[in-house]
Amino acid sequence: MLRFLISKIPSILLVLFATSIIAFLLPRFAPGDPAQTIAGSEATPEQVEAIRVSLGLDQPLIVQYFTWLSGVFRGELGTSYIFNRSVSELIGNRLESTVELALLASVFMIVIGVGLGVLGGSSRTRVARIATDSINTLLIATPAFLVGLLLIVLFGVTWRVLPVSGEVPLSEDFGTGIQYLLLPALALGLAMAPGIARLLQTTMNSTRGEEFIDLALAKGASPRRITYRHVLRTSLGAAVVAIGLRFGELFGGAIIIEAIFARNGLGQLAVQAVNARDYQLVQILIMMAVLIAVLSQLLTEIILAALDPRVRLDV
Repeated sequence: MLRFLISKIPSILLVLFATSIIAFLLPRFAPGDPAQTIAGSEATPEQVEAIRVSLGLDQPLIVQYFTWLSGVFRGELGTSYIFNRSVSELIGNRLESTVELALLASVFMIVIGVGLGVLGGSSRTRVARIATDSINTLLIATPAFLVGLLLIVLFGVTWRVLPVSGEVPLSEDFGTGIQYLLLPALALGLAMAPGIARLLQTTMNSTRGEEFIDLALAKGASPRRITYRHVLRTSLGAAVVAIGLRFGELFGGAIIIEAIFARNGLGQLAVQAVNARDYQLVQILIMMAVLIAVLSQLLTEIILAALDPRVRLDV
């Protein structure tokens, strides 16, 4: 395990270095000037230029990049141009909201995705297979924002059983906070679940044709034991890979869901930063998203090795 983790360090550092370049250049390729945004539409060119100098935007790009990168290495993430507060403080204030949403959405994603996958992979009747495939197809074809809007109409307007806008941190009031969290987390989880279900179902159906399944049948194992003891256990690796990939996508999905449900998380902060050309914020948020995806992929490989003895982490 230790050798595996050490062997991954160079590739992780290379990915993060490449991401830092992209994160630095990408906002600067977009039209607009943060100095002009700060100065306002009625500012004179001299005032705009003075702001550019004070922000260091008059320096060559290579100088700006290494100044920012050296600050990141020292733990200094910079100061937001628009909010005039440290980036670490802004992210820290919004982090709890997004973490709550991502964790509960992950629970829904795993339960629904694995549940539908197992149901589709273990159903032997034609009606059950058609029903499972229809549900999967419907969920795959429905984007997260549409799922969110449908949940708002059903549970916030038609029946009015749950709040559909705003949030209460779970650390302040768990009971009230979970009510505000259920619909956005369910919307995000439902949008991510069908990919897991389809891959698990396909893998289970493929595994049923393996020789060791025929051997288990010849020994008189019950269909239930074969499904859950042999087929499902062998196929869970595919589900773990799909979950790892989807978990890395939760950050992008959270941007849309937070906007629909008016949650004050990192997704909303990212939208504000992009609209305001706040380079310092955008750069760190991009780096965070990639780092989360890299770590989730690493964790996926470790879990996969624990589930499947054929997979080895040693190098």
